[in-house]
Amino acid sequence: MRVALPDRPGSLGAVATALGTVGADINAVEIVEKNGEVVIDDFIVDLPNGQLPETMVSACEVLDGVRVEWISRYPEGGGLQSDLEALERMTADPPQAAETLASMCPVVFRSHWATLLDVTAERPRQLFGTTLAPDFGDQIPDGLAPFDQTRRIDLPAGWLTGWGESTVVITPLAGDRAIIIGRHGGPPFLDSEIARLNHLAGLVK
Repeated sequence: MRVALPDRPGSLGAVATALGTVGADINAVEIVEKNGEVVIDDFIVDLPNGQLPETMVSACEVLDGVRVEWISRYPEGGGLQSDLEALERMTADPPQAAETLASMCPVVFRSHWATLLDVTAERPRQLFGTTLAPDFGDQIPDGLAPFDQTRRIDLPAGWLTGWGESTVVITPLAGDRAIIIGRHGGPPFLDSEIARLNHLAGLVK
């Protein structure tokens, strides 16, 4: 659950207490971004069986200055060390670093999917996709090009047959490749998330 809260003493504790009142068990809290007097935190939580996620939203948003920006199921095994784990796996097998990074993006960046493209040919070709990634086949949508710079794009419903609104980040890699990470419907990727992705992408040779 992504939460925007005031950057002042006691705010984090108040959110944690509110989550506790609805039975949420906090596994980890990660500061995603600080923006002026507002902090954006990701809370990774477990809920009791039968408890609706909406109860967490209601409990938090009665707090002064607190806003829940996004709530989604989170891949098992993610945590505060996800960036370091991705780096370790990439350096352990450099020839497969691009595919390793793509495979870990749903955990590292809270994305729903990620895909790796070969952009050397006139028509880009999909090399790898995570479980929920779109199957582009030979029809990479024109709206995703160009692939030579990092870009954040909001895609309308129908950008790909059968797909709804999505928000994506496209990042170039060495060897005329690119990674695309996406979320269904949002929220948009933050500047800090894009900076982290750029850093990891820069380590791919």
